[in-house]
Amino acid sequence: MERALDLTNKGRVMLLTGYQSPAAIRRSEARRIDTWLRNRKVRGAAALAKTAAEAAEGQHTALPGEQLAAAMVVRLAKGVMALDEEIAEVDALIDARFREHPHAEVILSLPGMGKQMGAVFIVATGGDMDAFGSAGRLAGYAGLAPTPRDSGRVSGNLRRPRRFHRGLLNAMYLSALSSLKNCPASKAYYSRKRAEGKGHKQALLALACRRVNVLWAMIRDGACYQATPPVTAAA
Repeated sequence: MERALDLTNKGRVMLLTGYQSPAAIRRSEARRIDTWLRNRKVRGAAALAKTAAEAAEGQHTALPGEQLAAAMVVRLAKGVMALDEEIAEVDALIDARFREHPHAEVILSLPGMGKQMGAVFIVATGGDMDAFGSAGRLAGYAGLAPTPRDSGRVSGNLRRPRRFHRGLLNAMYLSALSSLKNCPASKAYYSRKRAEGKGHKQALLALACRRVNVLWAMIRDGACYQATPPVTAAA
């Protein structure tokens, strides 16, 4: 589950709970708005207050129904803030439950595999690699290992399996994308696939499949990620 608001948007929504119109912002000025935001632990309060004050100075037209709209904005903003708090609580519960799993430390050691995607992996697979028998079967379950789909005289036609776990595919794809930021092995493998003529998406899918192989071996052996982990099958 992803957080509904990043820090910047959270500050903007918080601002709307106290100041809904340009006139209200002009009456308070940037200094008072800055203090109001700081008291509510909003990061970047000074910059947000300055931006709001500058924007309000350029808006002097009063619109019909402005007071009613302001009241609605307050209710909506408070609703968004409450929802964000609930999401944060659920995130914390998922994190705590995931870390109770015996394979949590191993899964988190794989670069790009955060607690949210790790939790998806556990839910999708049950965390039991014996149920799949091989890394290839796990990759197929994730929709990352192509299967033959021959017909008549046509052979060698490989397609994605018709049945696969879309949540697991998404988690492995996103973790592969994230791993490109800080994992030299992932960067090298991705670059090699691009050099072979694959597009960005195809190279990422190939990397995700490779990482399934690595993760399967890590869980099988109970070993955390290393720069050159054992791999059971070539991607």
